[in-house]
Amino acid sequence: MHNPWLALEAGADPRSRAGEVRRAHEEFVSAGVIGHRVRSVVADSWRRCAGAALAPESTARVDLAGADLDSFRSEHRLARVMPLFRELLGTVAEDGAHLLSVCDEHGRMLWVEGHPQVRRHAEQMNFVPGARWAEGSIGTNAPGTALAVDQPVQIFAAEHYCRPVQAWTCAAAPVHDPVTHRIIGAVDITGGDHVASPQSLALVRATARAAEAHLASTSGGTGTALHVLGRDEALLRTGAGEPHRLGRRHSEILLLLTAHPDGLTGERLAAELYGDRDVNPVTLRAELSRLRQLLGSRLASRPYRLRQRLATDYDTVTEALGAGDVGTALAAYHGPLLPLSEAPGVVRLRRLLEDRLRRRLLARRDPSLLEAWVRSSWGEDDLQAWEALADVRTDADPLHGSLAARVRELRAAYGIEVPAPGDGPAGPPTSAQRRGG
Repeated sequence: MHNPWLALEAGADPRSRAGEVRRAHEEFVSAGVIGHRVRSVVADSWRRCAGAALAPESTARVDLAGADLDSFRSEHRLARVMPLFRELLGTVAEDGAHLLSVCDEHGRMLWVEGHPQVRRHAEQMNFVPGARWAEGSIGTNAPGTALAVDQPVQIFAAEHYCRPVQAWTCAAAPVHDPVTHRIIGAVDITGGDHVASPQSLALVRATARAAEAHLASTSGGTGTALHVLGRDEALLRTGAGEPHRLGRRHSEILLLLTAHPDGLTGERLAAELYGDRDVNPVTLRAELSRLRQLLGSRLASRPYRLRQRLATDYDTVTEALGAGDVGTALAAYHGPLLPLSEAPGVVRLRRLLEDRLRRRLLARRDPSLLEAWVRSSWGEDDLQAWEALADVRTDADPLHGSLAARVRELRAAYGIEVPAPGDGPAGPPTSAQRRGG
């Protein structure tokens, strides 16, 4: 059976196939019809592009340049494996026919390396460091689509949705955090039709797996981590065997003990969990007894505390914010902290983290970061973030009109006076604006 992620079947003629795909692309763009010879991964991507009203003549926009780019990529986790990427793919990037590129989890190019003449040719379509090559920005392409579908994939010639890219063929594979298994970026080979070979796809897949193994081996510590962002029940990874999905109450207890390394008395822990509710102390002792069956000697008492503090994804965000690295903080923020928890201590931590991240995000006014926030499920109704994004995009930006329309829609939904075109904002931000409701 043909591998659906490969662009060409064994023995296929690249020139003939390129003609078929070009005709199929034109038919889709003009009439919205998908031909039967279009691969399903490409067809699905084209539909997403059309649904996003992406123009087929679009080119990638540059989000970062100069010192900002240098600082951002030096702090990104994939900087630690760039020597490995160069070791495994360096000969490919130096042969005068290919480029090696690495992007972050948002499709923003961090490195594009190869023969200077090939790089200059690629610059004509903004295939450069700092440019955003997410599928939603520049259409079907190997790194962007690999991130969108979380699979290694090849994109051949006119399978690219945007015409300026159709002279190229590329193969890319996503790279995952070895602990959380979240995507942190993608590695890509770009060149001519010869990239549409099984060997190139296998090469980028193997390189991505090698990078993940290297990150795992150099992460340090015991490998024990607690994941509490964007999930109703925490996930405890101990570095051995399958992760443990904790129940709601155990998730709250373990998070609170992690957030208070000096420990909590039974009375204080009960207040953090139950608030003013009248709960029998036996209830909490029973929960702790069951939790001790999982943690063993790591859970101490009098006061209740962890003998070894757990690393958490909550810590990753707060540490990045403390270092002023808003990009890393946003990438690590996978959603609100235990969003369904009503435990007072958890609610307080959740609000503090979200407020701190939003303040830094709004102050930074980085369009790519603001866009990542408003495109998330937790930021999609954040009026103040939408207003900030619309403000930093110029009138010449093709997305400016849709941003302004979204701002008007949210202001109307929240009962805020909508200014006439050309007027300024109707007064200072309200609490509804700040929180999107």
